[in-house]
Amino acid sequence: MNKPLIIMPCMDMIAGRVVKGVKFVDIKDAGDPVECCKAYCAAGADELAMLDITATIESRKTLIEVTKKVAEVVTVPFTMGGGVSTVQSAEEILKAGANKFSTSSAAFRKPEMIAEMVKEFGPKTVTVAIDVLQNAAMPSGYEVYIDGGNTATGKDAVEWAKEVDGYGVGCILPTSKSTDGVRTGYDLPLIEKIRAVARPEVDIVASGGAGTMEHFAEAAKAGANVLLAASVFHFHIIDIPTLKTFLKDQGFDVNI
Repeated sequence: MNKPLIIMPCMDMIAGRVVKGVKFVDIKDAGDPVECCKAYCAAGADELAMLDITATIESRKTLIEVTKKVAEVVTVPFTMGGGVSTVQSAEEILKAGANKFSTSSAAFRKPEMIAEMVKEFGPKTVTVAIDVLQNAAMPSGYEVYIDGGNTATGKDAVEWAKEVDGYGVGCILPTSKSTDGVRTGYDLPLIEKIRAVARPEVDIVASGGAGTMEHFAEAAKAGANVLLAASVFHFHIIDIPTLKTFLKDQGFDVNI
């Protein structure tokens, strides 16, 4: 698979504000998603991900407003997620200016909706996010969790990823709850197992656990072509141009 690697900063939002704070030197308001997106575009991000982690009914309107404002300033594609539970809600996000959307719990509860979304909007716009937790009782060793990672489903995560792939999505985004935010490295076996059951053209996102530049290279070797991270970028532990140079020196195809 010879796709260039995509570096994707991720911003979690509550009520239209970025949480985890973003420590860009030139940002006046670290909680403003528009400011954060502008800074990441200037820093060389290839794509952006934004996730409304509350995704309540009242935050839906806020999310649409944020999407419109972000669309006006970004210079790279961005994915918007959180509360995308119907074909109509996906359409609203896309009409507001997002290039892609992600769906998770709703897709699990109503898998046929994934096929509808792919048919309606095209595979490149559809990302299915899968939250997983290690569980030795599962054939793959991983179980799907939904509702923001709070509800166990009893479903094998790699089996679910294979089903999701079968609906023709453009991107699968697995996040390992055990590595998320701890900066000890991505869950490499999870990436390898999902890459092995997905079509070659599907983007596989590494998410949860980046702490060093080596971690990004490991994830790429495991089969991820989209490298997502939050805190290492937000807190300036790693800057994107340096990361891209490092990956290029390691022999990976990157957009510099």
